[in-house]
Parts: sequence; C-alpha cells; structure tokens
Amino acid sequence: MSSHTPLPIGITMGDAAGIGPEIIAKLFAGILPQPALVYGDAGVLSSTLQRLKLNDKLRIELVSEPEMARYGPDIISVLNRWQALPEDLIPGQPSKLAGRGAYEYLCHAIDDALAGNLRAIVTAPLNKKTMQAGGADYPGHTEILAERTGTERYAMMLANNELRVILVTIHVALNDVSARITFEAELDTIRLAHGACRQAGIDQPRIAVAGLNPHAGEEGRFGREEIKVIAPAIAKAREEGIDASGPWPGDTVFMRARQGEFDIVVAQYHDQGLIPVKYMGIDEGVNVTVGLPFVRTSVDHGTAFDIAGQSIADPASLRAAYDLALAMTPQERR
Repeated sequence: MSSHTPLPIGITMGDAAGIGPEIIAKLFAGILPQPALVYGDAGVLSSTLQRLKLNDKLRIELVSEPEMARYGPDIISVLNRWQALPEDLIPGQPSKLAGRGAYEYLCHAIDDALAGNLRAIVTAPLNKKTMQAGGADYPGHTEILAERTGTERYAMMLANNELRVILVTIHVALNDVSARITFEAELDTIRLAHGACRQAGIDQPRIAVAGLNPHAGEEGRFGREEIKVIAPAIAKAREEGIDASGPWPGDTVFMRARQGEFDIVVAQYHDQGLIPVKYMGIDEGVNVTVGLPFVRTSVDHGTAFDIAGQSIADPASLRAAYDLALAMTPQERR
C-alpha cells in the first residue's frame, strides 16, 4: 500500500461454520469505498464464493501482514496466522475448530490494531459454545477485546439509525446486576457515552440515563439504586460539563431518545438496553465496544447456524458496522 493509502479495516470472520463467511463475501461484492482485510480462513471463504456464484467477480489473495493487503473491486485480501480449517467443514454444523478459529482471528486482528496497522476492527459473529469448546473460555467478543488490550473501563454500545444505547453492565446474571451498579461504573459509562458520541461527530451529546427499577425507583418506593448511586453519578458528570440527565423511567426513555430528545441512553443491564434496539430490527444494528484504544464495531446478530450455507444471510448489519467504523475513524490514514 502506498504512503497515502488509508489503513485497512480488519474484518474478522467469526465462526466459519456460521454465516460470517457468507455476509463477508456479500459485503465485498457490494464494493467497499475503503480498503478492508479479512482475518479468517481462505478455504472456507473460497468455497463460499463458489456457492454464491461470486468466484468470477471476486478473488482471494493471501497476505501475511496487513500492509500487504491490496485494494480493488475484485480483491479480498485474507490473513490467517492460525491453521487452516478442514475442507469438509459443514456450514451450520457446530465445530470446536471453527470456534477456536474465531478466537484466533480476533486476537490477531487486535494485535495488528494495537500495532497501528489497522484503521478499525469489524467483527462477524462468533458462537460462545463452540469457542469455549475450542479452549477459549470467554463470554464473547467484548471480554476478549478488553483483556487483550488491557482495557479496564469499557462498555457495549448498540446503535442503529434511530437509537444509541450503552450498557453499564453487560454479560452478568440479572440477579447480580444491582451489586454492579456502583457510582464508579455509572460515571464511567456516562463518560464513555459522551466520548463515543463525540467520536461519532456529535459535538454536544445529550445523554439520558435510565433507572434500574420500575418508574426509576419512584423516589425510593421500588428501590434505592437511583437515589444512592445513579443520581449522584449523573450530578458528578454534569459537574464535568457532560450533558447527562435522569434517572429516567426505563419504559419511556428509549422512546424519547428515538424521537430525538436524547443522543444516547445509558441502560443499566443487557436486556434493558438491547431489547429496544433489536425490536426495531437487527438488519442495520451495530455493536460498538467503547473505551478500547481503537474502534471496534460488530454485527448485531449471531452466527445463525440454522441458515448457514443456504445463501440467504443478509449482510446489512455487517455493512452498517463497516460504515460506522469508517465514520468513527475519519482521520486514520497511512
């Protein structure tokens, strides 16, 4: 790549037995405006191109380093520092090797991003069970990203064209949520929400903080987390110049944000935040890990083993994740 060529977006294949290879192939077939590099298995991707009848339109070039990736309407540059997957890997059939591969592809992309060789990372879906069967015992992408980058303060943000939501707690049992709603966690998430919106081009983000309990606790009647923890964190954020408000009842705050009153909602737990976003459809939803030393976006859906190999997977969420990664890194240039 020349000295003026933009750094590539690193796209991880995820679980190769899922729909990751198919949506990646369809993404490249749609012609990308900026360079991208696939971290995954070239054999699986080649078979996918043949099945989709795209092998006469796209060709795979193996590279060993990100700087070797080439950019062109008919090229898919692929980097794989792990072993090749079996030729008889069956789409839709859970495989511990494919699960392990998903972990390895992600780790290699993280290392290259940390070295400054990628503009951002976009991840196709992995499967927690197959990844764990392959020896990588993590709840999902987010925890791997945080551990490998040494990031202590991070959060998951979900976004589509109408709503942005960031989570205080992520993959924890509902019974454990209240104990994890601390002043520090709440304030950190509000700060991360502010930074994420600024990075997305919003100069003065308006942040709404949802309550944990029904009616935001109704002045302590249904719980006191809002009084003891959430409201003080909001007050501290406002002292820092952040336009945060709440705590607002969780049953109305997302509607208000969708109508344009707020730029982002801080949700207290996984399903409180993700259900409103996913209810509006996952086709263009994007998952963003906020707080990392680089931009990471992801599809807002799973591996979909039930439709893998049927050539019907929709690449819209992957395209939205790629586009958002570009939008969040406008100055990243080689």
